[in-house]
Amino acid sequence: MQSKKSKVSSKLWAALAAAGIIAGAGTMAYQFSYAETAPQVEMNHKVVPLFNNPPAAPATNVAVNAPNFASIVKAYGSAVVHINVKGETKETVQQQQIPKQFQNDPFFRFFQQFNNGQQQEVPTEGLGSGFIISSDGLILTNAHVVKGASSVRVTLTDHRTYKAKVLGYDTKTDIAVIKIPATNLPTVRLGNPSNLEPGDWVLAIGSPYGFYNTVTAGIVSAKSRSLPDDSMVPFIQTDVAVNPGNSGGPLFNTKGEVVGINSQIFTQTGAFEGLSFAIPINVAERVAKQIIEHGKVQHARLGIAVQTVTQNLATSFGLQTPRGALVAQVEKDSPASKAGLQPGDIILSVNGQPVNDSADLPMMIGLSEPGSKVTLGVWHDHKQQTITAVLGNFSDNVTLASASPGAQGDHGGLGLVVRPLNANEEQQAGVSHGLLVEGVSGPAEQAGIQPGDILIAVDGKSVSSIDQVRGILKSAGKSVALLIQRGSNRIFVPVQIG
Repeated sequence: MQSKKSKVSSKLWAALAAAGIIAGAGTMAYQFSYAETAPQVEMNHKVVPLFNNPPAAPATNVAVNAPNFASIVKAYGSAVVHINVKGETKETVQQQQIPKQFQNDPFFRFFQQFNNGQQQEVPTEGLGSGFIISSDGLILTNAHVVKGASSVRVTLTDHRTYKAKVLGYDTKTDIAVIKIPATNLPTVRLGNPSNLEPGDWVLAIGSPYGFYNTVTAGIVSAKSRSLPDDSMVPFIQTDVAVNPGNSGGPLFNTKGEVVGINSQIFTQTGAFEGLSFAIPINVAERVAKQIIEHGKVQHARLGIAVQTVTQNLATSFGLQTPRGALVAQVEKDSPASKAGLQPGDIILSVNGQPVNDSADLPMMIGLSEPGSKVTLGVWHDHKQQTITAVLGNFSDNVTLASASPGAQGDHGGLGLVVRPLNANEEQQAGVSHGLLVEGVSGPAEQAGIQPGDILIAVDGKSVSSIDQVRGILKSAGKSVALLIQRGSNRIFVPVQIG
């Protein structure tokens, strides 16, 4: 398990995360409360409305009845299995405080990853769930359930126990396929998660805290959620009660079809808090097919770093509404570079499908086939154009490229004091141009720019001197987009100057 912080520490870098495509994703904690109905009070004076609103449309009586899931449980509950794993893993002191049987269960990982600490090798035991997809013993579960396990045992609902073989797993989508030596097993039916709508009823079966075949139900809260470290998966968000041990278990629709694999919960306590996430079964099917046929999984990549387009950034680039994925960095010799994509371009669509947010792009690219062609609708230099790219393989080794030549010093309304980079600094930063930020105040400081950052470009135009910066600012509007490099990462930062 890796580490992160539960809150984003720097507003400058909150939007950027690397992934092959690299897309930004943040985390927030939500607090819910219920409004109570106020008691009626009899009033003797006339109430005069402040506004003359048109009469409301007559209310329609819509009966919403909770479905009876008993038939689904009877038909498919026996195809859900309990998984017990043993092995060794590197863990922090905080992780070792988790009950032993759940130390390998990343229902905790969503927030454990935000804790730093020295790691050490410790024996582990883990519990999880899975479901049978073929009568000869093929089982789908989560990669995090079986990854690193030296022993995997599967228990059926009739208490038969088998040693399972891990055929393979894919950490990018958190899907694993295991097999047990048995025949004539009950199986589930797979459905189409695209037909799900927010508000639809769904059912989960699994082994929370080791309680075999526990049944819980709820509704779909949202679709196509992107989570940190899992930006390639368009998660189904539900309010179904799932807990450690549910990992890898099925999520059913009201037709009794599996539409997802329960994978993560959003929690600050380690237990269910009303936010659970499932991997769509069509994503799992694609991955499982590759594992079964080839023993490995390939994902496509475009080779860029992207960030969310805010209103200020949209204004800076002449885009009417904030949408799409802003290209902050392009990998050297990548499919994106070969197609002509540049930092400052905004990807608006992929094969005609709109990119509403930067989080949409990793899913659209990563789940495509390596070697396939994609048509990108791109906002470039204040106008829209079309670019065709041939996708690469996510496993290819890549290095992030820099952008162009430079060096000098500025204030000019931004609140920046800058100077040229010397040859040694350029080599260390891996850049061929730019201005080193030595001081910040006013708008630049409010935007999160820090001394030590490197100013690479202003409004998509490379800068190597203060005169270039001033020239660009003369024709700029009230907001400019500064391309800033900090360490090896780059991000566009909108700065208000008027």
